[in-house]
Amino acid sequence: MLIVDSHTEGEPTRVILEGGPDLGSGSLAERADILATQYRDFYRSVVVEPYGQEAMVGALFTPPTRPDCVTGVIYFDAAAVIGMCGHGTIGVAATLAHLGKIGIGTHKIETPVGVVEITLTDKNTVTVKNIDSFRYKHSVAIMVPGVGEVTGDIAYGGNWFYMVENSPVPVQPSNIRELTDVGIAIREAIVANELTGKEGAEIDHIVLYGPALTNNGHSRNFVLCPDNAFDRSPCGTGCSARLACLAADDRLKPGEKINQESTIGSGYTLSYELSNQPTGAFLNIVPSIEGQAFITREGQLMLNDHDPLKAGFAQE
Repeated sequence: MLIVDSHTEGEPTRVILEGGPDLGSGSLAERADILATQYRDFYRSVVVEPYGQEAMVGALFTPPTRPDCVTGVIYFDAAAVIGMCGHGTIGVAATLAHLGKIGIGTHKIETPVGVVEITLTDKNTVTVKNIDSFRYKHSVAIMVPGVGEVTGDIAYGGNWFYMVENSPVPVQPSNIRELTDVGIAIREAIVANELTGKEGAEIDHIVLYGPALTNNGHSRNFVLCPDNAFDRSPCGTGCSARLACLAADDRLKPGEKINQESTIGSGYTLSYELSNQPTGAFLNIVPSIEGQAFITREGQLMLNDHDPLKAGFAQE
């Protein structure tokens, strides 16, 4: 299996160039469903220990259905196949540039949730224009055992998020273990209270916000992913959902830029435009996320069929 590894603002991505399973020729959403339901051991083996690493997200290249897209891509982590991944898309763009598949300029990539636009400024700097994002519910309060009452917005940015404006724990690197525990407790409370996104969608990402720790930062976030690893980057789909909330509250104007800090201090530059798509009951926006990715490895991943730990191991 041919792979290229990269990290985007500290968060790792592993792109599978060749050697993945045959997912057929249906839509990207249909192929993603096949990967999720029929090849769980495969995708886990790519990203979890001992073949992968904590927090790694996989990106499987697959032929696009649209001729204007340079590739199709399906994202996954240790817990699930996910609809979209912002840091992964920045990593994919840097990988395509590294391979000579794209040059400086704007290109399109097809994902299971829609087509996203990438602009390569140099071999490391990428801006992702994400799919339409929106806030679904505002100020939803839940009682979290061991934490107390927590209030957050439910928003969509390619994945579903519960976003807590004022974290119960200070968002700083020394508190990563405690932030993780609080994030898991909040997610469990969301499930217990049967909170969902639109049309019953699972809310599998939790974001906690605190004050910025740099002079030019807007805020600092902690993002808990579905596999209970924290996002080292500020999370591109989470930032898309964040922009939707800021827009809905009229706290950020279209075209205005902010710097979103991650837990570890890396960052994205964010802005948005108003969507020209029908909005219904929600304010739809088109988010832009700019960050940097760096290639760390290219080679062949050898998954040994006789290895009892090929699909990883349970961490309970």
